[in-house]
Amino acid sequence: MKYPFLIISFLIIVSSCNQTPISKNEEPPINKTDSLAIKKIFDSALTKGECYQWLDTLCNTIGGRLSGSPEAEKAVKWGENLLTSLKFDKVWLQPVMVPHWVRGKKEEAYFTSNGTTYNVPICALGGSISTSKNGVKGEVIEVKSLEEAEKLGEQLKGKIVFFNRPFDDTLIETFRAYGGCVDQRYSGAKVTGKFGALGVIVRSMTHNIDDFPHTGAMSYGEIPENEKVPTAAISTKAANLLSETLKTNPTLEFFFKQNCETLPDAPSFNVIGEITGSEFPEKYITVGGHLDSWDLADGAHDDGTGIVQSIEVLRLLKLNGIKPKHSIRVVLFMNEENGLRGGKKYAEEAKNNNEIHIAALESDAGGHTPRGFSFDSNSENYNLFMSWKPLLAPYGLHEIDKGYGGADIGPLKSETISLFGYKPDSQRYFDYHHAATDTFDKVNKRELELGAASMTSLIYLLDTYLN
Repeated sequence: MKYPFLIISFLIIVSSCNQTPISKNEEPPINKTDSLAIKKIFDSALTKGECYQWLDTLCNTIGGRLSGSPEAEKAVKWGENLLTSLKFDKVWLQPVMVPHWVRGKKEEAYFTSNGTTYNVPICALGGSISTSKNGVKGEVIEVKSLEEAEKLGEQLKGKIVFFNRPFDDTLIETFRAYGGCVDQRYSGAKVTGKFGALGVIVRSMTHNIDDFPHTGAMSYGEIPENEKVPTAAISTKAANLLSETLKTNPTLEFFFKQNCETLPDAPSFNVIGEITGSEFPEKYITVGGHLDSWDLADGAHDDGTGIVQSIEVLRLLKLNGIKPKHSIRVVLFMNEENGLRGGKKYAEEAKNNNEIHIAALESDAGGHTPRGFSFDSNSENYNLFMSWKPLLAPYGLHEIDKGYGGADIGPLKSETISLFGYKPDSQRYFDYHHAATDTFDKVNKRELELGAASMTSLIYLLDTYLN
């Protein structure tokens, strides 16, 4: 019962403030104009939102959109048609060559212990080579880290190396738990292949204990072809079972078979739409997410939600009669998952064209309840950004502080641009991330729309107060 009183008190306070010029050393006052504009943005997003319907089409008509795939090509056409239908001032495709890895026939895996055979949910990691046509079978060595595998050295020869470091469940920020484990997925094969390992299996990158393996990118680095070994992820339930069984039967043999391959790079595109600025058309604020996804599911939370929220930002600005001073671009980046080619291409073209980017916002953390934004900027703007907390707090956006911007906007980084990452609640995100569970039905309509409104509000403030 306290919250309505607090909100009413807040509105009374802000309505009494007048808008005044901002100096670099002063925090801007909370003013009625900003408060009402943000309220209007949220009202329209929650009553006239369109992003949920767009996500339905992207997920359920097109589906998973791995770079180089026919589905990725369909997604580009979908994005171009949608941005054109919204009548933005400019819409275009930015060509980019992308990796083309294909999974092939469904993977198989099992192990046998004391006469019992256990089937294992498994999926190849993106970029891995295939096994032989007959698969690969060998004894298992379990390790918890790349360093442990390195120390074992020649003991790995002829073995299947099982990386089994779980998420740290004590970490409240789940992206920290992910960051603390993902090196074994990405670099496990690079470390072990030189010692003559037969293959690598990795515990899936999730808190959940279930039977859904999670894929993701891996890398061989610069190792020679003869050191490359097939690499796959197994479900967390299977990882726990295998680990326990190894304690009583350390010589058990594990079998897996996968049929993936890397084809020549394929042509694709970033999809870009723009509202041209009324005062500073040569200065740009970019908002975006990545259009590609892994192939096991719809890519709903990763990153369909970020795509449709970013498009909705520009639509909500238009719907609310907000004419931005700077040019606002939405970019649907291609190939974040296994190469980052789209983000790199966008930054390269911006540099080649001498474009002045003053800010960028990325949504690539799922479509759950909004919590705030992290930002990566010079210290000059710190007080400015922090001063927006009272404006955004009534909408649940309490977490605003220095941190990470995003993978696709990262290549834009410079001393003059401010990079922002949208932060929704992350507790459920890794239940779905890169797994067959990342489907449209896991996205809540209201949470998605709240996120779009949150992002639009930030873009409104950036456009209003940055030069």
